[in-house]
Formats: sequence, structure tokens, C-alpha cells
Amino acid sequence: MNFNLKKMVTAALFAALACAATMSVRIPTPGTSGYIHPGDAIVILSGVFLGPGWGFLAAGIGSAMADLLGGYFLYVPITFVIKGAVAFAAGTLFRKMGRTPNSRYAAVILGGAADIVLVAGGYFLCETMLYGAVAAAASVPANMVQGVSGLILGAVLYPVLLAVPDVRQLANGQGKAA
Repeated sequence: MNFNLKKMVTAALFAALACAATMSVRIPTPGTSGYIHPGDAIVILSGVFLGPGWGFLAAGIGSAMADLLGGYFLYVPITFVIKGAVAFAAGTLFRKMGRTPNSRYAAVILGGAADIVLVAGGYFLCETMLYGAVAAAASVPANMVQGVSGLILGAVLYPVLLAVPDVRQLANGQGKAA
């Protein structure tokens, strides 16, 4: 199978995983109509394993699909951009820093830190335009908790996914870049 096709199929799998992980466990956040979920771990790892471009698409599409299927229609484009940006940042950090196994693991953790900043900040900015700053501020703590949980779960899942040969090949940048 050619490398580009493998990457496309893997991106589709990561999109499906992001959607399923977002929808599977939902912890409602008080005072908002949102919820905390494990999908951010997959968003971070999409960027790490697929690179910035493919990671953006997989994370953005998968997360936006979860909003669409979950009835959060207003958030579909917002989520696409924010979660895609998280994967893009995580992928860029991984590509720039990940020279050794230890620096790769550190890059995954920094991708999780980017998730915290981009999710809390991105949703705050968008919700400020929609609902005003006071209402938008109510979702910041929950988005930060979600980001921290994504960082922790992503750091735990990273070595597990490295055990899959085709996924490890993507992370190590073998083959032609798409």
C-alpha cells in the first residue's frame, strides 16, 4: 500500500477515534451546556502521528462530527478550527522537537499544553462573541480541566500507539511526506 494512502486511511481512523472518544464519555460541566471528554487525547495524538496538516484534518473533522452528531450545531465550525489548531500545534511541536525518544515524549506533553491554551482560549474567544465575556468565562475552567485530561491521557496513550508498527512509522517520519 502506498504511503499516502496509508496516511489517508490512518487519518480517517484518527477522525473516527476523535469522534468516538468525544462522544463515549461525557462529563457535564456545571453552569455551561458543555462537557468534559477524552477526545482531546486523540486530537493531540492526531497531530503527533499524522503531522500538522493531516492531523489538523483528522482532529478537526472527528471533533466537529462529534458536535454535529451530539446536537451542538453552532459549535461544529468552531470545534473544527480549534481542535484542528490543537493537532496542528502538537504536530508542529513534535516535528520540530522530536529528535530522540525522550524529546518526542516531551513534545507530546507540550502538545497537551498547547491543547490547554488553544481550547480554553479558543472557546473563550468564540463564546465571547456569541454570549459575552462573562458567560464565556464560565467555560474556561472546564476547558482547562479537559485540556489537562487530554494531556495526561495523550501521554499515556502515546507509547501504546507506538507499539503499532504502521503508526510508529508515521511518528518516525518514515516514507514520503504527504
